[in-house]
Amino acid sequence: MTGDPVSLTFLGYILVMLGVGYMAWRRTRTMGDYLLGGRWLGRFSTALSAEASDMSGWLLMGLPGYAYVAGLESLWLAAGLLAGTWLNWRFMAPALRLASGGECDALTIPELLAGRHPGRGRSLRILSALFILFFFTIYTASGLVAGGKLFAASFGWDYRSAVLGAMTVIMLYTLFGGFLAVVWTDVIQGLMMGAALVVVPALLLQHFGGWPQLATSIAHIDADLLDPWTNRQGEALGLMAIASLLAWGLGYFGQPHILARFMAIREARDFPAARRIAIGWVSITLGDAVLVGLGAVAYLDPPLPQGEQEKVFIHLVQQLFNPWLAGFLLAAILAAIMSTADSQLLVASSALAEDLLQALRGSDSSHHARLWLGRSAVLVIAVISTLLALDPDSQVLDLVAYAWAGFGASFGPVLLLSLYSRLSATAALAGLLGGGATVVVWHHLQGGWFELYEIIPGFAVSTAIMLVTNRFVPDQRNSHGRQ
Repeated sequence: MTGDPVSLTFLGYILVMLGVGYMAWRRTRTMGDYLLGGRWLGRFSTALSAEASDMSGWLLMGLPGYAYVAGLESLWLAAGLLAGTWLNWRFMAPALRLASGGECDALTIPELLAGRHPGRGRSLRILSALFILFFFTIYTASGLVAGGKLFAASFGWDYRSAVLGAMTVIMLYTLFGGFLAVVWTDVIQGLMMGAALVVVPALLLQHFGGWPQLATSIAHIDADLLDPWTNRQGEALGLMAIASLLAWGLGYFGQPHILARFMAIREARDFPAARRIAIGWVSITLGDAVLVGLGAVAYLDPPLPQGEQEKVFIHLVQQLFNPWLAGFLLAAILAAIMSTADSQLLVASSALAEDLLQALRGSDSSHHARLWLGRSAVLVIAVISTLLALDPDSQVLDLVAYAWAGFGASFGPVLLLSLYSRLSATAALAGLLGGGATVVVWHHLQGGWFELYEIIPGFAVSTAIMLVTNRFVPDQRNSHGRQ
């Protein structure tokens, strides 16, 4: 495949993203504009932005690669994510919008927790910001790893140079355009990702003559790939394996970059329509991502070597399409990467500039000073994430899994109990610390029960700590919580 059409397509896409960033920069005047776009998102932009920032490069690289290796076992992961998406939109979204837009007028998750639990407000804000900085640095690095692999496979670039190039583009439009740039680009990127995940499996099915013929071809290679109850070795999936895959859905309740979209929607009554758009997009893209991985098993010959499975979408596109269309479809991978990395950079910068430094200094700065402090924080987080991503052996799905569990267990239980119960400030602080710490410790242990995905023990420990603390260590209660 010649490089010129692909290169021109990539260049055109990047220029569009930078142009969107410039337009958003002209409309960004305050920290409220920079972090939440003035709370004026419509239902369509909220839905597409939330899901595009959710799925990231792993939707076009990590999940197809997992399906390529594990077969229909990957459906358990997809089912957990779909269920978690619906529950998040149904129960977290409206309550969070009402709480953050009320008398506390919170721009960030740490600020919201501090406002609802003033007895431990400063401690909650600092600890929340530290967890966000830690896990988002890892999460952003996962996107850069995906970007590096994309450019290296598409153009033969040196991996480390590709990582630096990907971060430069993402950083520029996030740095200046803030939340509006992130949302507007997310909408474009979400449409591109959806189109790519419809076109590629459709052409695979056409090539084989439909799903029955494709399934037959896969069965000739390895019939175990078509059994969702076994792994590729033909061994029955245990309860721990299935629970670990389904438990990805728990992570949605604590992802700050997704929750920020709920806080920014114009009106809470827009959520039902936005939820339907979001669930439709997620259902299509998750199913098609699994189909891409399965189709590649039968189509790619020779099979991809060990460690190359996350490039399965790239190899399919290069073999199935002419260079111009391939350029667009490969740009969709870049879109998936950028749609999450930009959101992560923005939330991480707000944690550093708006939450951590403000809490430590104990004073408020002018809107102008806070705005440029937030932009400076984007640069700092970008540099650290880039350094972490320079290892070419890093696996996208592994990095995402760790950060996803960290956020889900740290913030998910605390936010749910804060919004739907009378939770004490001490209990909230203890739950936040217990959930995050459990994930960090569990992640570094191996064997036996420690093979369970760390979000499950993290979520359980956080919830248990809060319930016990709330019962036996009373203090100033959350006056905003529901009875």
